[in-house]
Amino acid sequence: MNEEGPESDIVLSCRIRLARNLRDFPFSIKLKHEDAHQIIMKLEEKHGLCETGIEFELLKMEQIQPSEKRVLVEKHLVSPLLADQSPFGATLLSQDEKVSVMINEEDHIRIQCILSGLQLTEALQQANTIDDCIEGLVDYAYDEKRGYLTSCPTNVGTGLRASVMMHLPGLVLTGRMNRIIPAINQLGLVVRGIYGEGSEALGNIFQISNQITLGKTEDEIVSDLTSVVQQIITQERLAREALVKTSNIQLEDRVFRSLGILSNARILGSKEAAICLSDVRLGIDLGYIENVSKTILNELMVLTQPGFLQQYAGGMLRSEERDYKRAAFIRDRLNMEKHKE
Repeated sequence: MNEEGPESDIVLSCRIRLARNLRDFPFSIKLKHEDAHQIIMKLEEKHGLCETGIEFELLKMEQIQPSEKRVLVEKHLVSPLLADQSPFGATLLSQDEKVSVMINEEDHIRIQCILSGLQLTEALQQANTIDDCIEGLVDYAYDEKRGYLTSCPTNVGTGLRASVMMHLPGLVLTGRMNRIIPAINQLGLVVRGIYGEGSEALGNIFQISNQITLGKTEDEIVSDLTSVVQQIITQERLAREALVKTSNIQLEDRVFRSLGILSNARILGSKEAAICLSDVRLGIDLGYIENVSKTILNELMVLTQPGFLQQYAGGMLRSEERDYKRAAFIRDRLNMEKHKE
């Protein structure tokens, strides 16, 4: 995502996901091939009736190459579960890739909206528009007392998962992140890595999301998460200021060493690339590095993942070949930045 939204120096993107199921079908874990196919057909036929102003393309997982699926996961457009373990899965994807409607994942329908910066309220409004439209065309599994019924009990109620992707190098470098994570967890929120549950916080990028979906309204969930995120933003800015005051030359050295590696390395592993990209983005935000786009971290963190590199190369790559291609791709991208001046 190359746009810049509010608080974009720290908040890379935000996401709203709504889990829904159809009333007359078994949940996905018990879904037969014929039922799954029927759900896809139902949504394929009827999504065009939704007057949302959004044009969707239907992508069926069984018709997509493994490398293409991986790219969709790396861009956060579909979940690893849908790509790898849902042979009867599909997604309706908007042209600008801000909206995707996953079909036959853990739930029959998962509506996802991703916007740049801190725009949770706007993302929720967009998701609700699509949700209302689909609900007018199909019958959802809904209980007056419990709310929307989902495969996993933790999603019952609103079915809402709101998350914010944050770049927090200041809190990591000052050692404060280890103290903040337990405090966030106590507030009913969860901290994960860049690709969600079980993933690592590559490049000091953390995903903060709600855990509670029952007993709160959608607006309350979004409001609570936004409030906590704004506090984390304040803490991150204070941590960056402290680093500049106490370790300015060491920080500047770290930033330019990382820029040197990215500009000149011939072999780059994904972890080293993520660390260096985080350092360079921090250097851009602090004014150490000029004439390099802020969105370079968002862009290259995705474009240097294995699926993208293999698509870029036009075929499967061994691990060492990926590291070579990753280094070449980053060098080329940084050279493009220089020639923009």
